[in-house]
Formats: sequence, C-alpha cells, structure tokens
Amino acid sequence: MRDGKKREDFCCRRFLPNFALQPVFHMSSPLNPLSGLSPAEVIASRQANGANYLYVQPARLWWHRVRDVLSEPMVLLLLIACVLYFAIGDPVEGWFMAGAILFVVLIDVVQDYRSERALQTLRRLSQPRVTVIRDGRRQEVPAEEIVVNDLIAFAEGERIAADAQVVQQNDLSVDESILTGESMPVFKRADDRVYQGSTVNSGAGVGRVAAVGAGTELGKLGRALETIETEPTPLQRKIDRFVRQMMLAGLGAFLIVLAVNMVHGYPFWSALLYSLALAMALIPEEIPVAFSSFMALGAYRMTRQSVLVKQPRTVESLGSATVICLDKTGTITENHMAVAAVHDFSKRGMVIASARRASEPEPFDAMERAICDAWEAETPAEQRKQRSIMHEYPLEGAPPMMTHVYHSPSGSGSDVYAKGAVERILKVCKADIVLENRVMSQTREMAAKGWRVLGVASADWPAGQPFPEQQDDFSFAFEGLVALYDPPKGNIREVMDGFYQAGVDVKMVTGDFPETALYIARESGIRLHGDVVTGEQVGRLTEQELRVVARQNTVFARMFPQAKLRLVDALKADGAVVAMTGDGVNDGPALKSAQVGVAMGRRGAETARAAASMVLLDDDLAHLVVAVQTGRRIYNNLRKAIRYILSIHLPIVLVVVLPLVLGWPYLHLFTPLHVIFLELVMGPTCAIAYENEPGEPDGSRLPPRTAGNNLFSGKELLLSMVQGLAITAGLLFMYQWGIHRNAGEASVRSYVFVTLLSANVFLTLVNRSFVYTLAQTLLYRNPVIWIIIGFTALLTTAILLVQPVRDTFDMAPLRWAELGLCLATALVSVLWFEGWKLFLNVREQYARKTTAFP
Repeated sequence: MRDGKKREDFCCRRFLPNFALQPVFHMSSPLNPLSGLSPAEVIASRQANGANYLYVQPARLWWHRVRDVLSEPMVLLLLIACVLYFAIGDPVEGWFMAGAILFVVLIDVVQDYRSERALQTLRRLSQPRVTVIRDGRRQEVPAEEIVVNDLIAFAEGERIAADAQVVQQNDLSVDESILTGESMPVFKRADDRVYQGSTVNSGAGVGRVAAVGAGTELGKLGRALETIETEPTPLQRKIDRFVRQMMLAGLGAFLIVLAVNMVHGYPFWSALLYSLALAMALIPEEIPVAFSSFMALGAYRMTRQSVLVKQPRTVESLGSATVICLDKTGTITENHMAVAAVHDFSKRGMVIASARRASEPEPFDAMERAICDAWEAETPAEQRKQRSIMHEYPLEGAPPMMTHVYHSPSGSGSDVYAKGAVERILKVCKADIVLENRVMSQTREMAAKGWRVLGVASADWPAGQPFPEQQDDFSFAFEGLVALYDPPKGNIREVMDGFYQAGVDVKMVTGDFPETALYIARESGIRLHGDVVTGEQVGRLTEQELRVVARQNTVFARMFPQAKLRLVDALKADGAVVAMTGDGVNDGPALKSAQVGVAMGRRGAETARAAASMVLLDDDLAHLVVAVQTGRRIYNNLRKAIRYILSIHLPIVLVVVLPLVLGWPYLHLFTPLHVIFLELVMGPTCAIAYENEPGEPDGSRLPPRTAGNNLFSGKELLLSMVQGLAITAGLLFMYQWGIHRNAGEASVRSYVFVTLLSANVFLTLVNRSFVYTLAQTLLYRNPVIWIIIGFTALLTTAILLVQPVRDTFDMAPLRWAELGLCLATALVSVLWFEGWKLFLNVREQYARKTTAFP
C-alpha cells in the first residue's frame, strides 16, 4: 500500500503557481554582446536615412480647413446671398451676412480641428511599438522611430517593422504574403532578409535594420497602401443619401420658388435672394458634420476608458453588437499559467523534462514559461544547462504539436521531444486502444477541473540518417500528460453580468478541451445553452446547419482558426452583429471578419492587433462592457441630433414656402439673414450639445438594434415630422394673429421669429430623451447644452433690444404681453410631446402589470 501511494505521488505531482511572468520575448546570453546603437548613432542614422514612414501625409494647415469649409454647399449659398445683398443695395445686411459667414467658418474649423486632433491621438495610440536593443538595453519605441542599423527583436504574431537582416533566430518562420502573395510561411536563418509588413508565423528573432520607410521593399510598392479609402458604413451611406436627396429637393424647390417670386413681380436679383432662404433651410448640412464629430470624438472618449478604437466608424457598430465571442486564455482567465499536475505514463520521470525540451529555449508563450518554471523547480541548478537544438518542427496542424531534436549526450544519435494536443500526440505515438482509453480518461478528469492538458512524447533517432519531412514520422513513445491551470479573472462574473444586462449574448470560443471550457465557463458566470461544439464538428456542418448551431450553443471548444472564422461568419449570416476578442495569430481571420474585432493590447500578437478594429489597452474585459455602453450612448445621441434637425428644419421650410404659395400678405418673413442666424443656433446644438449628452438611465439594458435596421423606424420619422408640423402650426398661428391685429410686417416677423427661437430651445430640451420626461432629463449633467441655450437667449435679446441689430433683421420691438404669447405658443407647440411620453410610459407600465398578473 505504501508503494502504491508512492507510485501515485510519482505519477501525479502537483506544482503551486508561484512563478513570475517573464518578458514576452527574451533572448539568451548569446545576444548579450549585441549592444545596438547609442543615442547619438540613432540621431545620425535618422538624419542620414530618414524616419520609418511609408508615406507622410502633409499636415492640414488652418487655411486648408477654411478652404474645405468654404467649398461646402451651405457656405456657398451664404456667399451668394452676401453678394446679392450688396448687389441690391443692402450693405448693412451684406456686412452682417459676411460676419455670419465668418462665424460659421470659425465654428466648422474649430469642430474640424477637434475631430482631427482626436483622430491624430488615435493614430498615435494605434501605432505599433517595436522592441529595439540600444545601448545594451531592450526598450519599446514606436515603429516610426526605428532607424537603419537598429537591432529589432520580433516574436510570433508580430509584424516586422522594417527591412532587416537576421542576426539571431529561434524557430523563425515569416509570412511574406503581403509582398509575394504566397501564403506559405518562409523559414529564416541567420543572414537571411526579413521585410517590413511581413508577419512572424512562428519562433522569434533579432534583426539588424537595413532599410526604413520608403526605402523598404514595401515602401517601393508606392503609397497605395496608405492612401486606400475605407468603405463607408451602411449608416454613412444612408446619411449621405439622405443629404443628397435633400439637396436635390432644395434645388428643385429653389427653382420653383424663384419662378413664383418672379410671377409676383419681384426683380430677378431680389427673387433670387429670397429663394436662397428656402434652399438654405432645406439643406440639413448639420447631419454629416454631426456624424463625423460624434464618431471621432466618441472614439477619442473611448481611449480614456482604455479602449483604443482604430477606426472611428467602429463606434457605430459597437453599440449594436448582439453577440460577443470570447477567447478563454487571457481574456476570461488571468493568463498566469502554472503547472497544476503531471501524470507520468512511461514511469521514467521524464514528463516535465521532455516537455521543457519540446519548448523554445527562451520561452515566450505563457504555457512554455510555466513548464520552464516547473522544470527548474525540480531540476538542480548544475543540471539545467540546455542542449543546442539540431532541428525543429514548428507548432502546426489541427490539433497542433511541435517537436525539437537534440544531439544525444552519448553521441549515438539524436533525442527527439514533442508536446501538443493530447489527441495528436496519441496519434503520432500509435498508441493502442488500452493506452488511449487510459490517457483520454485521465485527460478528461484533468480537464474537468479547468486545467489545460498537453500530451508529451519522446523518440530516438539513429545517427547519420536525415530527419523525416514530417514530425509525425518519428517513432514516438508516450511519456505522459502536463496539466496547466489559468484561473478566471477576479471581476469576470461582473463583466458577464454587464454583457447580459446589455442584451449581448456571450459565447466562449477556445482551443481547450470541452471539459476545461465548460469548467471555466461555469466559473466565469457564462450562461450555458446547448452542448459543447468542437472545431471538428463545426468543420462537418453545412452553412445552414452551422447557423442554427451557432445560435443555439454557448461553448465552442477545440476550435482552430478556420473553425473560428466559420463560426463568426455563421453568426453574421444569421443576422447577428458580432464582436470577437482574441490575442493570437490564429485569431486574426475571425477578428478581421467580425463587425467589431477586439484584440488584447498588452499580450496580444501584432497580427491580432492589426486585424482588430479595437484594442483593449490593459486587457481588462470590463472596459469592453463600458465601451458597449459608450457606443450605444453615442449612437442614441446621434439619433437625437438628427431627429432634432428634421423637426426644426420643417417649420423653417414651411414658413418660407406657405405664405408665398398661398399668397398671404407678407410673402418673405424669413430672408437668408434670418435663416443663417437659425443655422448658427442649430449647428452647435446638433454637433456639440447632443454629443455631450450622458447615457440615459437603463439605456445600456435595452436590447441592441438588429443588423440591417434603419436609423429610424417609420413611426419615429413620423413623430419627428409631427413635432415639426406642431411648431409650424404655432408659427402660423402667430402669423395670422399678427395679421388679424393689423400688425406691420416687422411686427409679424418678430412674432414668428421669436416663437421659432423659443420653440427651438424647448425642442432641444424635450428631445434629450424620447422616453423620459423633461422633469427627469433636466437632471442630466450636460453644461454645454445650457451654454448654447444661454447663447441663444442672449442673441435673441440683442435682436429685440438693440435697435441697430433689430433694424438689420427688419424686426419690431415686442411688448411683454406679446413676448409672453410668443413663449406660450412655443411652449404649447413643443411640450405636447411630454404628454405623449407620459402616455407611453403609463401604457408600458400597465402592459407589464397585466403580463405579470394575468
């Protein structure tokens, strides 16, 4: 019995997770003599050979921004109106219009500058960083700072930042398809050349930079890669199409109104000026400006939450994510691996030693570092000297394995060591059914504890014989199993609750055993549905079958890169908006395919970061929950801004058109001067005030919008139109009230104009929410909106009280009673919507009660 207990201890030894993480890539002592360039040599090389830029986009100066603004349709109409005022002999209005144009240009330039600064910050943050050896020390620098003769270090999954000559390598293979189009990786040895833009497929190396920037092979291909325009998103297309349609409608209405004015006997230039007011009112130029500002500034805000958005348009997709596919290792778990148990089937006590020799000499993978620490813990210091590798077979296959070949200490041949997926190791060992059943039973038992299990094997190879082409062709003997444990992160349950509360379905996608995946999923608070689906099963399913399986199941295990890609594509085909997280080279295709690819910033491979549209800078998944909420807030605020624009533009258009078409006494209440003033008020409200709006209570708990949904439903558009028509009714009431009192044109214009400005203020406040009432939204923290409202009130006061300004606008002063009637009319024409909100809320509460208590 004592012998049996001793044998069990020998067969299944446990190790505590007490190791410290090492740098991701750390070369051994042979690199110590490579000290790299000194600071002075770096400066001299940069002066002689330039910086590592493929293409330097010229900086946009202030006058470039002014030129762009002056070419916008709205500003062109203002310039025409300004010229016409001078042409018909109204210099005061002409100078006022010139000042208004200057103010519009200033606002647009400042807003454009803010957006561009945000984008520049994003570009700086998203720039890859490279490990260089300078003055004998390793340090990380931005890729742009690399110079000729620098020593750069690169490891699996990283993108090579410059053309270089390999100085040292360790199992180094490189994907050069970006240059050659050839998908097969190329193995590199010392003195071989590696090229900028290629990706390290396996291993690691150090290279001396031979060319940077435009001097690299990639740079010689031209500027095409840097100047390719990205495709607009569906929402961008819809907004652009809507604005184009409104511009065409404005052109048609402009021509019609011009003809009507001339029929009424107005001179051509005066008719042209009055017609411009309608064209200006019809062009909703605030909408594309708001979209660009919301996306750029929203992406910049996310960087403060440790989420780097590489493309601002991704903000649009993030808030609508319906499914998130989570990698396990390092995303759900800590990525602090330790050897938890070893099961020795050969009884030779060589499992950990064999696993160590099948690992890289200087391990950069978390599992290999854990194996190295376990081996050092059980091996005396004098016996830890690593033998040099004669030949190596990189990690490959599905499921994968890797093999290293060493000189035998006896000199009689070679020792071969392999590790990898248990099924693959058993296959190459040609294990009999008895051994296979024992091994798989032990594997499932270990995996059920949440451990990641590797198989280990060894072989002898006769001296003088060439090594086989495939690592599977060695005569392997099975050594045993190594189990590693990577615990879930401490906050992972709260993170999962956040996703579920936001209506986002969570799926685990991992390369681990089904038992391991299930254990970690339960420990992490993932809500399990259906069965565990393996990568092999995914490969056998048809596209239609996979859509159903992807929708109905939660855990996907033993997933290889192609299976991950098929899963993401199936979810998308099923109508889901997919966010995918990953950190490795094998996650690249799925990250690229997902609508929102999220890479890990600290430990993620450069390939994963390059393929993803977002990067978690500190690898904390909790920030992604906040980012989803931020994305929804930005999207909802954009909808508020656009609905506000639609509602307020309609009464301006109708007040310009209806008196003219119906032949009322005063045909031209609003001239271009009045319209541009209104644009000065509406532009900041749309692009600045609503962008700063906080998220609404429980806004993150609402289900995300489904893929393919329009920006607005028919009911929402109808409601915005009704808001505009209600304001129009108020304006026309004031118009007719003035006519009934025999007020002059200036007085009627004052009634209508002040009522419209007041309605605009009330509409700004009411449209802060389409669910919550004004009593609740007044408590929202947004000082910008009150600044803009105060600015509007100040300008309106100046128009009414300062005679030169009032005369410029051709308006009359108002008595307190008249002003009160204007405010009351504006209030009634807008605040009816508050009653509509109350009605909807009461109806919803009643529906909930009747559902809860049938």
